[in-house]
Amino acid sequence: MILETNGLTKWYGRQLGCEDICLSVEEGQVFGFLGPNGAGKSTVVKMLVGLIFPTSGSALILGRPLGNVDARRRVGFLPENFRYPEWLTGRELLRYHASLYRIESRRRERRVAEVIEMVGLKGREGDRIKSYSKGMQQRVGLASALLSDPDLVFLDEPSSALDPIGRREVRELILSLKRQGKTVFLNSHLLSEVEQICDQVAIIKRGRVAAQGDYRELSSGGMELEIELGGLSEHLLSELRARGCQYRLIQLAQKPYQHRLQMSVSRRDQAPEIARLLVEQGADLYSLALRQPSLEEIFVRIMEEN
Repeated sequence: MILETNGLTKWYGRQLGCEDICLSVEEGQVFGFLGPNGAGKSTVVKMLVGLIFPTSGSALILGRPLGNVDARRRVGFLPENFRYPEWLTGRELLRYHASLYRIESRRRERRVAEVIEMVGLKGREGDRIKSYSKGMQQRVGLASALLSDPDLVFLDEPSSALDPIGRREVRELILSLKRQGKTVFLNSHLLSEVEQICDQVAIIKRGRVAAQGDYRELSSGGMELEIELGGLSEHLLSELRARGCQYRLIQLAQKPYQHRLQMSVSRRDQAPEIARLLVEQGADLYSLALRQPSLEEIFVRIMEEN
């Protein structure tokens, strides 16, 4: 594991930041860390990158305990709310950060040019930061996080303030880092993007991890079967209830004699069983689709649970 936490807890006086955080992130993964505002995401990340100290618990980053200097040299970090000196140009800022990383002077210019190209700032690196849009500031922040060629990168809302093209470029950049064998720990509110790029996710709620794993396996309700049919009868609905099927019935406004039936199933082989039952009971079957709940649906369900 490139990152492991065990019972990581942070109290701010009497106010809980997070409690008993246990995470496992494998090398080369894109790991999504999700939760509503105030759930404790930033507190966890700040502990992992050494900005604050935990009240209790422990963690290993790159096989080293929290605060280890050698491990921190191999970590990149893009905070959500950052401010850079506005009088510097993008290139000057990156040169300065490269010196803080102690990148050798003969390699420094080459590395600065590489990350400028990587994040799409080519041609604007000589402009002062005060002239940058929020999206461009986000790009220079990304460039700074990648300067040291880190093995583990923490990105806190890297797509915020970016337009759709910029968000797509960030997604491609994250996947490029993964192809290089690097690990990305991603905080994001854009669940559709997390779906596209993350191997594993953890969902934090009120300071505790509520779920963790492949998001496709997090739905306790299994898969969803969506059926369009005609000839629906009360006897057919009774048969479904007798078999333990929980369903939601929607009448189609433009097709008054047709209905949409939505139900949860735990196994794929239930789909043909239900299709046979519908046909045997005289229903007209127009379509049947087996669908995995989206990450957004899973997230909302977890947030609504007591």
